[in-house]
Amino acid sequence: MSSPAALSPDLPVTSAAPSSPPSAAAVPRSYEVRTFGCQMNVHDSERITGLLEAAGYVPADGGEPDLVVFNTCAVRENADNKLYGNLGQLVPAKKRNKDLQIAVGGCLAQKDQDTILTKAPWVDVVFGTHNIGSLPTLLERARHNAEAQIEILDALEVFPSTLPTKRDSAYSGWVSISVGCNNTCTFCIVPSLRGKEKDRRPGDVLAEVQALVDQGAVEVTLLGQNVNSYGVEFGDRGAFAKLLRACGQIEGLERVRFTSPHPAAFTDDVIDAMAETPNVMPQLHMPLQSGSDRILKDMRRSYRSAKFLGILDKVRARIPEAAITTDIIVGFPGETEEDFQDTLDVVAASRFSSAYTFQYSVRPGTPAGEMADQIPKAVVQERFERLVALQDRIAAEENRALVGRRVELLVTAEAGRKAGSTSRLSGRAQDQRLVHFAVPEDAEAPRPGDFVTVTVTDAAPYHLVADPRGPEDYVLRRSRAGDAWDRQQAASCGVPAAPGTAGPRPVSLGMPSLPVR
Repeated sequence: MSSPAALSPDLPVTSAAPSSPPSAAAVPRSYEVRTFGCQMNVHDSERITGLLEAAGYVPADGGEPDLVVFNTCAVRENADNKLYGNLGQLVPAKKRNKDLQIAVGGCLAQKDQDTILTKAPWVDVVFGTHNIGSLPTLLERARHNAEAQIEILDALEVFPSTLPTKRDSAYSGWVSISVGCNNTCTFCIVPSLRGKEKDRRPGDVLAEVQALVDQGAVEVTLLGQNVNSYGVEFGDRGAFAKLLRACGQIEGLERVRFTSPHPAAFTDDVIDAMAETPNVMPQLHMPLQSGSDRILKDMRRSYRSAKFLGILDKVRARIPEAAITTDIIVGFPGETEEDFQDTLDVVAASRFSSAYTFQYSVRPGTPAGEMADQIPKAVVQERFERLVALQDRIAAEENRALVGRRVELLVTAEAGRKAGSTSRLSGRAQDQRLVHFAVPEDAEAPRPGDFVTVTVTDAAPYHLVADPRGPEDYVLRRSRAGDAWDRQQAASCGVPAAPGTAGPRPVSLGMPSLPVR
């Protein structure tokens, strides 16, 4: 649907006059995408970026953009306040530049819909999780009609992976294998915003993985809301294990990861595929949420603590070097001190390498938000601090046990906070641990996407350190991914595209066209 926003007396919602679509001949409009939320949102933002650049937009690169797109999250606490705070900060820019457009998409847009334009009538476009591909058309309609556009679909328009994509990384990429969720966890609003699970066909997934590898990537992460339930839509409960094994057959693909599996659907065939497929990394992110069986039942998490710990035992029996991470919610409604102690006990037994810990907060529209016995903030905070202290101690112990071990790192573009003073670079080990490493004097420095093998010399709860004793302790392996990084950097510096490369596609208003005679 489309609907105009109420006009502020001193702030037009859109430009006063219609504008032509961006084209190669016109000065291109610049954009900025701001992402909040999970890996799904990050991957969706790659699609948004690809769509915009295919339509002729260019990155703002630090300048004042002509378009700001917010890709929002409705899961985290204060998501609404964060969005409206950011929108409010754009009011002065909107007054300065009558052609500035603001678009809001993602889970919060799917949930709030008309509310966004009521609270922020200077927004030009609101689009949902099911119709990312409509964004360029909606932007042009808003400019042409001089009124805000809302389009929220109840079902998926096209699978996101069929849309143009601009990858954030030349050496690593996300690949969605499914979207949506069939579970009914009482704390989660995702199923109502992203819909029931929709699975891609295996051939389509593997074709995208192959395309990434052909472009230079050496690592992929398979994405799904419950990634290991992949195949349920087309009736093959063994599809995920088969997909992992198929990824192992792709030449040049050195690292395969996946996130996030659901413990209730985690089967032995997946563990076997992880253990027997060399390029599937020894790393598992397995959300626990709570160690209390009573709270797990209230959360509608269809497993119990014994099953969870049993999965970890099986994984470690087959893959002894596996690093296991998790998600935990503290202070779910009705959580007693005994329930919380159960969580501490499971965490102590699990020996997670790291954990994403969250204080429960009411999410409107979820069953848990209507439950009695909401826990006082002070109690939640105190429990949260105890949990973090325990997990930090375990993580530090697990990391210290790795001092002296040789590890192969995929060098990343991101640097640590102290990189300027330490001159260290950063990389990810096969088990996904973050390692800050030094390059010996007179040794060749790696590029992001290259591999280095070093010895761990120190450890902290959240990272490892590797300071080689000399050139013999540092081995560099240059890779196709490093070459791809070089090409990406050259392109971003304005090096012309190869002859014959197609230019930006014009954006229509989504209306039928008449043949020219």
